[in-house]
Formats: sequence, structure tokens, C-alpha cells
Amino acid sequence: MIDQKGMFNNIYKNLVTPILKKDVGIDAEYLTNFSLSLLTFSSKNRNWPLISRVIKSLNQEFCVVDKRLHQKICGIDFCNPVGLAAGFDKNGNAANIWKDFGFGFAEIGTVTKFAQSGNPKPRLFRLAKEQAALNRMGFNNNGAENLVKNFLKQNVDLKKHRKNNCLGINFGKSKITSLSKATEDYLTSLKLLIPYCDYAVINVSSPNTEGLRKLQDPILLKELLREVKNLDNCPPLFVKIAPDLSYKDIEDICQLIIDENIDGIIATNTSLDRLGLEQRKIKQTGLLLSEENGGLSGKPLQQKANQIIRHIHNIDNNINLIGVGGIDSPESAWERICSGASLVQIYTGWIYNGPQLVPNILNGIIKQINIHQLSNVKEAIGSNLEWIE
Repeated sequence: MIDQKGMFNNIYKNLVTPILKKDVGIDAEYLTNFSLSLLTFSSKNRNWPLISRVIKSLNQEFCVVDKRLHQKICGIDFCNPVGLAAGFDKNGNAANIWKDFGFGFAEIGTVTKFAQSGNPKPRLFRLAKEQAALNRMGFNNNGAENLVKNFLKQNVDLKKHRKNNCLGINFGKSKITSLSKATEDYLTSLKLLIPYCDYAVINVSSPNTEGLRKLQDPILLKELLREVKNLDNCPPLFVKIAPDLSYKDIEDICQLIIDENIDGIIATNTSLDRLGLEQRKIKQTGLLLSEENGGLSGKPLQQKANQIIRHIHNIDNNINLIGVGGIDSPESAWERICSGASLVQIYTGWIYNGPQLVPNILNGIIKQINIHQLSNVKEAIGSNLEWIE
């Protein structure tokens, strides 16, 4: 039966998990795109009777509803603090279905002004033993105008009409656009998509677009953020930073965020640091990880990303933080929240652990709220409370 308990998680464990236990085999990008194509079809046709029943069962299996998980941040209602990180649904193809996997919000993109194919393949690699991934995708997406069309095809209404379908959009610079014209590039995309996003993310931290990280320089970033902030109806604005910045650089960005009244920071993007895995060989290329281009994500990033969240929170606990990087369990999500993140995002950990990770995290947070006798998840933010079994 469609509503069989645990059916979707069992399918994932039996069909997908065995593939993810090996570095080689089905190409990681092909597997991602195949999965996304199924979700895309379901999202665009969710009103068909059979698909509607499947989605209802999906919702029943993975959604956790508890008012103690709810937060209002920057005027946005988040029904729970766990979101899908940017990078999976670059073109918003499945924008209408992420809430049914239990996510409190989903971040679409990264989207650029111009459609672009990204870097040469292969460009996404599994590191199965370490529950990690290396990617050098290069902002491959179909462009901002196409994203608007995808929203319309799925009947993703303007943000004020949506219910329990919180969408952020992650904006990047097109590869063909020079740094001197980067601001104009971001502004063009934002003007098209502001009506559809609950919050916007300025991504200046991907390691896979040449020169992009230079925009983290406070002078360049200040110019960019001021122009974006001045847009009509600008939504709450977050900046996504790299995990490879020095603490001094992070402190400078935090001061800029405060001075320019920017809403928050997403920490962190993927890392150029190999995090102790320099001698790990990528089997598909025969090269060591230290010799490969691209950003590292997943479990090896967990400690570093958490330290950055803690550092920013200690600088100013009024900065809204979204923690991402290596979150793969209820414990790691709880740690990120207690270090100062109001919200968390998952991607690599979600792939390796399967869709059950979302309800597992949410139920784990509820359990800790009960153990620590808190009223809601907001009381845990920056509390440094430990995970208690």
C-alpha cells in the first residue's frame, strides 16, 4: 500500500544506500540528476490523483509537526529549523515538494543571471568511507529567467500566498561576468526573483567560480550589499561565507553585516581545506585529494563549520545564523543550534543518511527540548547545552 509505514525510507535504504557505500559505480552527478528528475515530475504534477496520494504518504512519513520547533526569524515563519541547503535543486525544479520531505525551508540555487553549463565533468565525487563529497560544479544552472518559469509551471505562488513552503534563493555571479560588473549581475537576478523568495542569499564563497571569493573582501562586499539592500521590496538578506576564511576576515564581515543592517550569515560553504584527507585518492581520476580542485563537504567539515558558527555568535549574538556543513545526525544539528545557529541546513548528510534524517533530527531536537526543560528550540540557540541521551 502507498501509505505503508516507512516505505520511502526502506526504498532508499534498499536501492540507493548500497550505491552510496562505494566511491565508484553510478556517477554521483548522474544519480543526483536522476533522483531530481523524479522529484521534478512529482512536483509539477502533484495534483494528479496517484501522485497526490504518494506525496501525502511522503508527508506523513517525514513531516514532524510541533509548535516548539517553530520560529519567526526576520519576519519569516519557519515551521521547523531544518532546511535543504543550496546546490541540490539549482533550478527550482522540485520547489513544490521539499516541504513534504519534512523540511522547514528549502534553498533554491545557486542561480546566476546567465544560464551556464558549469565546469567539465566529472565534477562530483563520493568519498563514501568519510561520508563526504568533493564537487567542482561551477554554478551549473539554467539562469534566473528559467527559474521564474519553473516556479510558474509548479504553481509556486508569490511568497505572500505560500503556506508552509518557505523558499530561499541563493544568488551567484555568472562565470562570464567580470568582478567589476558583479553587482549588476546579482541585481539582475534578484530583480526577477524577489517576488518568489522568502529570503535571499548572496553567495560569494563558492570555490568553483574563479575569483568569486574575492567578493568576500569587505570593501567589495559592502558595495554589493548596499546595492542589493536598496532594491525595492528586498527580502531578508543573508551572506554565505567560506569555511576557509581567517577569524580576522570573519570578524570584518560580521562588522560589515552589523553596519549595513544585513539580516544574517550562512556558514559555511564547501572547503578548499582537505581537512586531513590530503592523501585520500579519488578513484575516478587517480589523483590525490590534495591535487584535485573543488570544495569538500560532508562529515569532515563538521567540526570546522561548527567552530565558525560559535565564533560568529560570540562576536554578536544578534546576527541571525544558518549553520551548514557536515550536519548528519540529530546530535550534530543540536550542537550547531547550541553553538549559535537559529536554523540548520543539510545536503551531503541527507544524501548519505537518506530522507529519514530530517524527522530524526527534528525528533531529536524535541527530545532535547524535553530533557533540558526548554519551552522551544529558540531557547537552545547559543546555549552550549550538551546532547543528553
